[in-house]
Amino acid sequence: QVQLVESGGGLVQPGGSLRLSCTASGLTLEYYTIGWFRQAPGKEREGVSCINSGDTSIFYADSVKGRFTISRDNAKNTVYLQMDSLKPEDTAVYYCAKTSTGWITSGNYYGFGSWGQGTQVTVSS
Repeated sequence: QVQLVESGGGLVQPGGSLRLSCTASGLTLEYYTIGWFRQAPGKEREGVSCINSGDTSIFYADSVKGRFTISRDNAKNTVYLQMDSLKPEDTAVYYCAKTSTGWITSGNYYGFGSWGQGTQVTVSS
């Protein structure tokens, strides 16, 4: 099964920015809804943002709305998560995943698969 690959995580100070990338080999991401998720230590994985194929619908969790931006570059077969104004509570392992029929809603998500290994984001001074 094809897995997605995340990159771009790291250590950043509060108020800083990071851009995460999600890509895959052997799979054309533009045909799928792609979601970004995160899991902090001791907490369940939560849906952060997703974008449908065609880029006509986008979801953001309330906790990141106005600070995070999801986008695609189909020529690079990559989906990005631009994270600005980062807070310590954004610290987590961030994952991307794909779906043809699923979505993220407030407090829930469904139908996603081909999870990547994740990339660590740490927001700390």
